[in-house]
Amino acid sequence: MGLKLVVVGAAGRMGRRIVALAVESGRFSVVGAIEKANHPDGGKDAGLLAGIGRLDTAVNSVWPDKADVAIDFSMPEAADETLDKCSANGIPLVMGTTGLSDAQQGAIRAAARKIPVLYGTNMSVGMNVLFSLVGKAAAMLGEDYDVEIVEEHHRFKKDAPSGSALTLAQRICQATGRPYPDSLTHGRSGKDALRKKGEIGMHAVRAGDIIGVHSVIYGALGETITLNHTAHSRDTFVRGALRAAEWLIQKPPAQYSMADVLGIK
Repeated sequence: MGLKLVVVGAAGRMGRRIVALAVESGRFSVVGAIEKANHPDGGKDAGLLAGIGRLDTAVNSVWPDKADVAIDFSMPEAADETLDKCSANGIPLVMGTTGLSDAQQGAIRAAARKIPVLYGTNMSVGMNVLFSLVGKAAAMLGEDYDVEIVEEHHRFKKDAPSGSALTLAQRICQATGRPYPDSLTHGRSGKDALRKKGEIGMHAVRAGDIIGVHSVIYGALGETITLNHTAHSRDTFVRGALRAAEWLIQKPPAQYSMADVLGIK
């Protein structure tokens, strides 16, 4: 039977891969495939949508009475209901939706007093290693090195810059004593766009079907160091989320991160 999993945003690009890889792993049973009530795929079988055959779990807006864990990679508009349902029913939650408001971030902290919540802007193992490295590199290199962050995603991504790019910036600011988000400069234009000392340039590219590329550039007079992560497939994020879901189930109420799952400091 496996662990009972609820997938929020089950008809989306990420949701379908979560359904597929969860079932293929043999460790999960999808008991809920949540989408908004008027979704065009409402009523369809979640397994058929995911391309893995019938699961007899329909895509709808109705949450199951019981589940072991939920994973939400949907839209910010759905986050509040997900937090409410999981809190009310005692369901551990892996939240990977980006673009959340400050109020929603507060709602995550509130929910984490009742249930275990793992929130992360990126569930990939490699990306979380990059999160750990970027601040350390900036601190070692010192103030003479300019820092620029370039993120690339597909044309359909709504939020910019990406949540992962903002996390990279946060880690650098924490490690170097820069104020966040005041140190960020989002793009440059005009005839007087000279770089300011200490700023972190932030640049968002939206093109085609790019899954996700994040580059942190450290540049001084004479040399450049670039730390880069490239996601080749959404499955990278899905596998990380499923790993997090299994890890989270037995944990006490608190807010966790992928760094906790991986033992990264």
